[in-house]
Amino acid sequence: MNYFLSAVVGFFLGSIPTAYLIIKKYKNLDITKEGSGNVGTLNSYEVSRSKLIGLAVLTIDFLKGLLSIFIVKTFFANNFQTLGFAFFFVILGHCFSPWLKFKGGRGLATAAGAASFFIPIVLFLWIVFWLVIKFIKNDIHFANVAATLLIIVISIVFPGTVNKFSFPQAETNLLLSFTISLTMLIILIKHWKPIKDYYYKHKK
Repeated sequence: MNYFLSAVVGFFLGSIPTAYLIIKKYKNLDITKEGSGNVGTLNSYEVSRSKLIGLAVLTIDFLKGLLSIFIVKTFFANNFQTLGFAFFFVILGHCFSPWLKFKGGRGLATAAGAASFFIPIVLFLWIVFWLVIKFIKNDIHFANVAATLLIIVISIVFPGTVNKFSFPQAETNLLLSFTISLTMLIILIKHWKPIKDYYYKHKK
């Protein structure tokens, strides 16, 4: 039952379309039809040209992830597997919101919020990887994908180390690697179009 409730809490909170609601209220625009169509921080800023709106979307999406883990940890069960369900489903809900015909964001801010209260080393390493890659390539989407892929590699190659900085720790290293990899896969799927555009842009 805890797994089910964890999934429901995560998916419901994740599915709240922050960017859509804010852009609709303050700019009277449908963000799914503007810019890249992505329901997230970057497109919110690019469509609205407002740093405040971009920051608001980023903050609320981050809090969606953090709150999902907090609720499950506080009221249901404080074990890795149950929190892993919330981690996976809050990102799934954000990326494929049923309120927007399963459109959504790319999951990074929501994943960051969840990881900060659950597996903070994943967030720390992702930021470090992203900064280095962004400096080298100077492309946000490329850095997003590369940093996410490196998190999957780290979770598979060094699961014991990652597990030491998980709160709570996973029962097995395999469970940790599987949970992180499956969750990061959602983010990679949502980056397929921008990374494809990046590839064709640099192929010319």
